[in-house]
Amino acid sequence: MVHTYSHLYNLPTTSFRLFTVYGPWGRPDMSLFLFTKAILAGKVIDAFNNGDMKRDFIYIDDIVEGLVRVIDNPYKGNPEWTGQNPDPGSANLPYKIYNIGNSAPVKLMDFIVAIEKKLGKEAKKNFMPMQPGDVPATWANVDDLIENLAFQPETSIEEGVGKFIDWYREFYQV
Repeated sequence: MVHTYSHLYNLPTTSFRLFTVYGPWGRPDMSLFLFTKAILAGKVIDAFNNGDMKRDFIYIDDIVEGLVRVIDNPYKGNPEWTGQNPDPGSANLPYKIYNIGNSAPVKLMDFIVAIEKKLGKEAKKNFMPMQPGDVPATWANVDDLIENLAFQPETSIEEGVGKFIDWYREFYQV
């Protein structure tokens, strides 16, 4: 769709693949909300794929920074692109698709440990098989963000989880 609009209307368009976004004001059905709430209540958390999942977590502040940089610097196209030697990730049109992730998958168990450390409480874990349709790992290649916008997300899991839990405790007064 992005490519077609750029081609038909010479309209600069950008699309984003956001990886596992987390942070304050996020979706309450996501793992960080669910895990935090359950651990504080002394309830069991489900760790799918027996805890062997890996996710490319990205803190909301890094998403915002990436979006602002793209808005301030719309992609103009790849002038070296040709049909004889096509680069499938670009074209000579003003369109671009950016991955926004940390480019460093984190093990689910390391994510849980970061939550436990910040809460000062160990989680009761229920190790489950992988859910149908799920994938064992995600990873964002952010080379284009670095090359085109001089930006690489840098918020560590420990820092991002810490900020989230500080917000959670204040917002829910727990």
